[in-house]
Amino acid sequence: MEKDASTSWELPGHPEADQPGPGRTEADFKKREELVRQISQKAALNGWSKAEAARRIDMASGTFHQWFSGKYAGRLDAQNEKVMQFLASSETMTRLANSIPKSPPFIETKFARDVMNMLTAAKIMPAMVMVSAEAGIGKTATARHYKARTPNTFMVTISPHTKTVHGTLLAIAEALDIHQPNQAKIVSAIGKRIERIGDGTLIIVDEGQNLIDESINQLRHFVDMYGCGIALLGNSETYTRFHKTWSDGPHYGQLKRRIYKRMNVEKPHLEDLTAFIHACDIAEPEMVRFLTGVGLKPGALGQVDMTVKLAKMSAAGSAQPLSIGHLKAAWQSRDVGALA
Repeated sequence: MEKDASTSWELPGHPEADQPGPGRTEADFKKREELVRQISQKAALNGWSKAEAARRIDMASGTFHQWFSGKYAGRLDAQNEKVMQFLASSETMTRLANSIPKSPPFIETKFARDVMNMLTAAKIMPAMVMVSAEAGIGKTATARHYKARTPNTFMVTISPHTKTVHGTLLAIAEALDIHQPNQAKIVSAIGKRIERIGDGTLIIVDEGQNLIDESINQLRHFVDMYGCGIALLGNSETYTRFHKTWSDGPHYGQLKRRIYKRMNVEKPHLEDLTAFIHACDIAEPEMVRFLTGVGLKPGALGQVDMTVKLAKMSAAGSAQPLSIGHLKAAWQSRDVGALA
């Protein structure tokens, strides 16, 4: 079978356009051959097509194809320089990325287990559930973990730009891979897709505090008409709106009857904080106590994660083991204490 020239990184043979001229010295030809080998190795390693490599280099796709194949008749020195700059920049970014400590992998904390139990209930019953927690406690990470491991689970994130009924519907349609040009039919298209999937469908709606009330009522429609579980995730405002604002609205009775359960967490559980700190490879009691205090501030586990990363980078830069001093200096240098 003939290989696709746009994706094959087989090294070209002798250049067809090998006539000398301005920007086409013997050194330029040799440099091109060296760069062709380097870019082909990097692209093959990353799974890039030639078009993608050209885009990253900021070179016209046609020019890159000609340069790579040896058919380019213009100035080689200029195109060589572009490729050299890209490779140097890419290497710098790779070294920088490798120098940044990694966040701990997903940890099944008590909070995570509670959230996943609620998601499972919404999926099976089906029903609507509401999880409200302050930033950094782990609701989004838990939802992503659950979605990745649970069939027929979809997730959308609501922003101020998608808070309306129309915006919410478009976000759900995209998550369900629905392409419906007629906007008047988008609700029925989503419903039909849910029906084809069958029982046990769950749509997780993150950043639910951004939704307007009409959008909440539209989500209730999918529970009623199509048996789709809905999980609303948001900050404490989501919980407060249900308790105060929505209780005075015309749809409160309908919403209250269909919301199976609500959960509101204002601060992380201490056992969750301890598990996360240990997952950061920190067990020294004084450092654990300090990071526990950091984690109890707004931002919770996220505050711990960023503080530890900065402290580890500082310690590595000075070739020293991580210490309580590095952690305290990192927290102070982040300058978020007043915000917390």
